[in-house]
Amino acid sequence: MSKIKIVTDSASDISYKNEDLYDIEVLPFTITLGDEEYVSRRDFDTAEFYEMLEEAEEIPTTKPLTSFEFGELFGDLFDQGYTDVIYVSVNSDCSDTYLNALQAKDQFFEDIPDAVGAFNIYCIDSKSYSAGYGYAVAEAAKMADRGQDVKDILRYLRDSADKNLLCFGLLSQKFARKSEIVQADSALVGGIIGLRPIMQVKDKAMETVDRVLGETAVIPAIVEAVTPNMEKGAPYYIIYGNDADLRDEAAAAMTEAVGYPPADSCQVGAVIACHTGPEVIGVAVKAR
Repeated sequence: MSKIKIVTDSASDISYKNEDLYDIEVLPFTITLGDEEYVSRRDFDTAEFYEMLEEAEEIPTTKPLTSFEFGELFGDLFDQGYTDVIYVSVNSDCSDTYLNALQAKDQFFEDIPDAVGAFNIYCIDSKSYSAGYGYAVAEAAKMADRGQDVKDILRYLRDSADKNLLCFGLLSQKFARKSEIVQADSALVGGIIGLRPIMQVKDKAMETVDRVLGETAVIPAIVEAVTPNMEKGAPYYIIYGNDADLRDEAAAAMTEAVGYPPADSCQVGAVIACHTGPEVIGVAVKAR
């Protein structure tokens, strides 16, 4: 009988509720802020990290998860009797984490050849960030909880990775300019005349799809960008930072545009906030 473990990293912004409810393993990234190192999701909650960001003189940095960390995890799960481990990673274009997971997988079977055939490790590149893959991880965990076959779960996750579309707007470019999440031209123009960039992530690539003047134009621009490209009737998710009112505004605007409310909302956690800052709003959808 299969025993399936769903694993992801803390850049997925999985809620603590879903982490506990569906027994999802969330590997935390290490964040360096000034001279101190912190473990995301353990050393602070999201609200506390937002406060730390506002007070920090330097922009924080993140470290990729190492092959050693993955190797330890794979060994522990093998010892616990799991037959299948599915790890869904943050976009491999921004981090070595996915490659380190693959390296750990190969090393694991070299070190424990008896595990071949009895223990399976699957590594999937989400090609996205935050709820752009976090929602799929939660759904995969629900599928595993219902006893669905690992092949069906893998098919769902790979399809989601190919079709996920994340669109978000930055109300402040303080963090984005230094993290290079916004292209140089967008940052320059935005800094000079106050334009807010609207960013889109699809199939690993991030691009600026619009620039709007003023905060009130951000949500309408996001809605206009995603609604023509989303799969009809598919669930969608609101991502937000430190402003719950913006979350509600985005949910209302999307509901009016597509005729049904979001499946859930997702607050941007520490790892993503290191690059976007806390002033962010967006929507994650399944593209057509």
